[in-house]
Amino acid sequence: MKTYQIGLLGFGFIGKVHAYCHHNLPYFYDPLPFRTRIARVCTGRPETAETARQFLGADLGTTDYRDITENPDIDIVHICSPNHQHRDALLSALAAGKDIYCDKPVVASLAEAADIEAALHGYNGISQVTFQLRFFPAALHARELIQSGRLGRILQFRAAFLHAGSASPEAPLKWKLSAAAGGGVVADLGSHALDMVHNLLGDVSQIQAATAIAYPDRPAAGNPGQRVPVDAEDLMLVNARLASGALGTIEATKLATGSEDEFRIEIHGAKGALRFNSMQAHWLDYYDGTADDASYGGVRGWTRIDCGQRYPAPAALLPGKASIGWIRSHVHCLYSFMDAVHHRRPAQPDLAHGLRVQTLMDAVHRAARSGGWADCE
Repeated sequence: MKTYQIGLLGFGFIGKVHAYCHHNLPYFYDPLPFRTRIARVCTGRPETAETARQFLGADLGTTDYRDITENPDIDIVHICSPNHQHRDALLSALAAGKDIYCDKPVVASLAEAADIEAALHGYNGISQVTFQLRFFPAALHARELIQSGRLGRILQFRAAFLHAGSASPEAPLKWKLSAAAGGGVVADLGSHALDMVHNLLGDVSQIQAATAIAYPDRPAAGNPGQRVPVDAEDLMLVNARLASGALGTIEATKLATGSEDEFRIEIHGAKGALRFNSMQAHWLDYYDGTADDASYGGVRGWTRIDCGQRYPAPAALLPGKASIGWIRSHVHCLYSFMDAVHHRRPAQPDLAHGLRVQTLMDAVHRAARSGGWADCE
């Protein structure tokens, strides 16, 4: 049985999520025709690299990404570092022909995206971006229903990703709130929302947007007594026109007091409608507009579909009726990538798609600056 050697670049929050998923693949998929082993890990400081190495049982903890991206024994490179550190590591991994699993967004700017796009020419590896919201069974089923024509022509939609992490003025300025690090809510949450709209409904052609910074300064991370200026947005509000002509709204915010990690989307078509909420991810709601409504409403109305954890084989361990959580979508996202790697077939969403999302993110910023509509070229 093939054992793939994994290198992790970054072992903060999302790096730990990626590691968890690797360690649990054999429990969730049976039979699993391959194994994975985290062999090397890279962090920003020698002491954290060694702590991560010991925790993972890896061979090497390092502060130099090239010890992973350029090592011939490493099969797969995970990019889990802050956004502004992605570009150089990606270019190194692409040049080495590694298979790549990259956290979103792919890079910190459109200029960096151009460098990655150029490097993709001639790249024969397998890549995937961790837009894991796609990998809930309810989201997978929603795509099936839309593509089967159940909703008919899409007329309008609304998508929102709601957090409350920046609602307090005392929330510290970590890298995700720093423009220099490629942060801001457009990159952090908006990338997910833009991807899900694209995945379910097709490409976005035009964007009108507004963004906002809630507080001009915040406590410095690690030094609450010092306040530092904020230069990355906490909120984005987008009007979007799809290539199909349908109109909708896309919101991403860290100012939604009372919200935790809530992605929701509603889609209205000529023949039906769908709605999904990640805080109630067990269910997909479907409305059949063609059902009989003659006698006191007939049988027309919203149907709540029990999607649960009904992944296809070889998904195992938990029954389909078991309620699902956020981490399970990450596990299936990784499994989908690893299955593609093992069978040497393209994975989705790949780096090229991640760069398309980068273009949409840039259109949000351009539209917010101009106050008008921006083409998503």
